Amino acid sequence: MAKDTLVAVDLAKSVFEVAVSHRPGQVATQRRYSRQQFPLALAQLPPATVVMEACGSAHFWARRIRSLGHEAVLLPPHAVRPYVRRNKTDRTDTKGMLEAYRNEEIRHVPVKSVAQQTLASLHRVRSGWLGERTARINTLRGLLREFGIVIPLGASHAVPSAWAQLEDAESEIPDPLRPALGRSAPRSRASSAASR
Repeated sequence: MAKDTLVAVDLAKSVFEVAVSHRPGQVATQRRYSRQQFPLALAQLPPATVVMEACGSAHFWARRIRSLGHEAVLLPPHAVRPYVRRNKTDRTDTKGMLEAYRNEEIRHVPVKSVAQQTLASLHRVRSGWLGERTARINTLRGLLREFGIVIPLGASHAVPSAWAQLEDAESEIPDPLRPALGRSAPRSRASSAASR
């Protein structure tokens, strides 16, 4: 009977929907557990295959589930969606996961280790910062253009050019706007040190 039990879990922030199936097409039990109750409930089950959608916190829970002696399987959410019948609810989501898991053509999402997830998180943080910096520079460039000042493309050129205009008392930038534009064009430590 090892891992004959199939468990589908709809992850959430605080309440998890859990469906347990011993035979294809039949749900033996379906319950809701709080975040604290969930690992305790899984610890009571015999070794099982636990199926979840690969969404926020899924990799964390997959590692935790494996540590309890179960097999953890992550399914891509877009592959589960066609199996969800009627209205989308936590209950129907778990039933959809049970059916999607039985489709051998659906490729499982590999569970990330802590190191892999850390690296992916660092890339996401950096990408967010770069996107924010690009948006701020584009806003700065657009606002300066409204006053007839055109600055070159590229962060390495745009920020020094903007600061040259901001520090020039004769430029066309209105004084009340200068502090806000200065905050939109933060100097890097290297450029600040070089300008001293």
